[in-house]
Amino acid sequence: MMQSKEVCEVTVVHEDVVHRVRHQLPEVSQAVQIFKALADETRLRIAYALTLEEKMCVCDVAAVIDSSVATASHHLRYLRDHSLAKSTRKGRMVYYALADAHVHQLVTIAQAHAIEGENDDDNE
Repeated sequence: MMQSKEVCEVTVVHEDVVHRVRHQLPEVSQAVQIFKALADETRLRIAYALTLEEKMCVCDVAAVIDSSVATASHHLRYLRDHSLAKSTRKGRMVYYALADAHVHQLVTIAQAHAIEGENDDDNE
């Protein structure tokens, strides 16, 4: 039988570690929703675009992601409804921005990590 390198060869539960960690684990359902929202490629591209430009109107977002205004609007509303973006109306235009610096950090860190992973793969 083949053994995997990623699995312990013996089962030893460190009860003190398990107990300590279990009591420190927060409720993560809200964080799960954030990652689900950003797991969509189009929404992540929109969020990344909003790290490059502080605010963008729906028409500009549609042009950036090469979609219809309706599609861009749908994704932007989804991001707003999940507290990842905010919108403001100026006359007949609606502008979107990332909700806060945390969202900006999540998106830029995720992209940096992805690039780092690609570079690691290239060096192997």
